[in-house]
This record gives sequence, C-alpha cells and structure tokens, in this order.
Amino acid sequence: MEIIYLRQALKDVNKIKNSKLKLKLAEVVANLKIAENLSDIKNVKAISGHPEAYRIRIGDYRLGIFYSEETITIARFMKRNDIYKLFP
Repeated sequence: MEIIYLRQALKDVNKIKNSKLKLKLAEVVANLKIAENLSDIKNVKAISGHPEAYRIRIGDYRLGIFYSEETITIARFMKRNDIYKLFP
C-alpha cells in the first residue's frame, strides 16, 4: 500500500524520546506497507462516525490513519488520552 505522512504526524513522532516506542512504530509502518488490506494489521479499529478513520494501538499511544482504497494517510501519533481530542 502507498503511505502518505502528514506534516503533523512527523512532528508528533519527533516529539517522542522513547527509542523502543519509535522502533515499534517503525515496525507497524513496515507492516502497513506490505499489508494488502487493514485486516492484515494487528490492533486496528475503526473510529465511529468517520468511515475512513482508523486507529492502531501501540502501547499507550495511538496512530491515527485514514484509509481509502490503496492509500494510507498517517495523520497523528499521540498518547491515547490526547489523540481523540485532535483526530479525526
């Protein structure tokens, strides 16, 4: 699948200091690239009320993505108590 990174997502990742968390995030993004559809990815859930918005759980953090056909747009990467205030 094609992956598009929004500028805010890159800023969110740069704020993270935990190297283990960054490795987990890199692993999830690598899995997104090779996946044929979202059902191949672990810990993915749709966000109610937004048909193209999904979140992927990575420990206490959430990766907010938009999925349409063969494109995944990575929008935000934040702690679980903050992401739902700003995404989608």
